[in-house]
Amino acid sequence: MPTFFRELESHRQKAIPDLQPARERQKNYRGHPIDRTCPLYGDAVVDIRDFDIKGENFYNRSDNPPYYVRAPGSIDRLLLRKSVATRLQTVDRRLRPIGLKLHVHDAIRPLEVQRYFHDDWMYRRMQEKFPDASREQMIAEVEKYWAAPTTSEDRPAPHSTGGAVDLTICLTRNSEPLYMGSIFDDATELAHTDYFEQDRSLGSFSDLEARSNRRLLYWLMTEGGFASNPNEWWHFSWGDQMWARLSGAEAAFFGPANYD
Repeated sequence: MPTFFRELESHRQKAIPDLQPARERQKNYRGHPIDRTCPLYGDAVVDIRDFDIKGENFYNRSDNPPYYVRAPGSIDRLLLRKSVATRLQTVDRRLRPIGLKLHVHDAIRPLEVQRYFHDDWMYRRMQEKFPDASREQMIAEVEKYWAAPTTSEDRPAPHSTGGAVDLTICLTRNSEPLYMGSIFDDATELAHTDYFEQDRSLGSFSDLEARSNRRLLYWLMTEGGFASNPNEWWHFSWGDQMWARLSGAEAAFFGPANYD
């Protein structure tokens, strides 16, 4: 077994817990209070490149399945709150000595990007998939994976706060991503963080590898203080309303982020 896997094999062997209770807690997370008196409420926005964290904005590309389009309003930077980037750097430094690194797909997401995928791209996909569904039913399906865009100070979309990040793990040598069992932004149950932990027979090496790699990412990030979105293996957050609801914190730290 290669050294980089042997060093963190305990994480790859440790099962992700049943996340159904987290899905229940997650409901209406945007109603969770935000503590505007907390010093972190005004935490600075930083570029992850300044913390030597690698990545590329997925929505600012056109080679980005399943979309294959550069999203309107997308940016070429990956921006997070400083406290979040610092925590992420700590996770990344655990991986580097064993030939692995984090790769960030998305961080702060402009409102126009959120609106495009929520109102347009994903809505059209749901119309194709559920042609007889009502608008309310389709919106409910869309919002399993895309939060509603808003300018509300009290109910911001997670990626507008600077506290949410989408990422995976790659090999340092050639930036090849570890196999996670689905593409980034897969909008089905296959994307659920605990999908491969369910009571099912894993009949292929591919499934076993995906389960091990999801476990590695989950445990490294949660040990770093991040909350895992149970419906998206790639989505983690710290300081936003989803993190507060899932972690049991009394209030979130972050509202909408200000950045140039």
